[in-house]
Amino acid sequence: MHSPPCESTVDIMATSNPAFEVQPAERSSNRTHTGMIILNADDWGRDAETTDRILECFNQGSLSSTSGMVFMEDSERAAALAIEHGVDVGLHFNFTSVFSAPTATGRLSEFHQRVARFLLRNPLSKIFYNPLLVGAFEYLVKAQLDEYRRIYGGEPRRVDGHHHMHLCANVLFAGLLPAGTIARRNFSFLAGERSAENRLYRGVIDRILARQHRMTDFFFSLPPLEPEERLDRIFAIGRRSVVEIETHPINSEEHKFLTQGRIRRWVDDSAIAHGFTLASAATPTRRANP
Repeated sequence: MHSPPCESTVDIMATSNPAFEVQPAERSSNRTHTGMIILNADDWGRDAETTDRILECFNQGSLSSTSGMVFMEDSERAAALAIEHGVDVGLHFNFTSVFSAPTATGRLSEFHQRVARFLLRNPLSKIFYNPLLVGAFEYLVKAQLDEYRRIYGGEPRRVDGHHHMHLCANVLFAGLLPAGTIARRNFSFLAGERSAENRLYRGVIDRILARQHRMTDFFFSLPPLEPEERLDRIFAIGRRSVVEIETHPINSEEHKFLTQGRIRRWVDDSAIAHGFTLASAATPTRRANP
């Protein structure tokens, strides 16, 4: 078992230095490969427009992979499209947005509503373990895993969560995520972006996650797209470390960035990984189309 990594925080000034390295105390100890940029789109299968926008970006070479929702109105079509087009799809656990598939009724819907009410009640709800919802969380995780297996025909190699709720206390501390999968870590921050307390909490969560899961070295959101220096720094980190960048192409600004050529400013020097893998430095890469 790999020893757990520390919270990922980057010195902003260091990224402009040709000798830039992640500070040793902050380097993920499970990294055995060279730099890589993984651009992953969330919410595959949520609805037809979301799926189609993600597929457009994928076909243009500006995405590595996507995270798929189950029990949503477009989940089954999205699974068929993924198989047809060879899209790498992980499981995007959903505990907060209403299941929109007609089959999501009965006990599944009831438990989901109870969990969603708890998690959305307060921004800090996710950090508290609710003993009254233990059974509901277990049921929802198992149901979503079973549905992923049904429509994709296999086990998910990686998992993350809608609104990052896969890291809520009831999921994490109960060990509900399938062991051995790649799991999404907390957001990484450029120096000075968060308080010491915030970074400490996220570091503890990442250490717990790393006991049974593999993770990237860093995790960032694609937006904000301005100032461009922010993306310069993130892509510079990706030359030395494995970086996941989360995007939502349903957002028109992000969709335009991924499909109208602007992304080429960065990927000309840093190729986008073809698929989401932490296995090898020889992972194939792809270039965004002109």
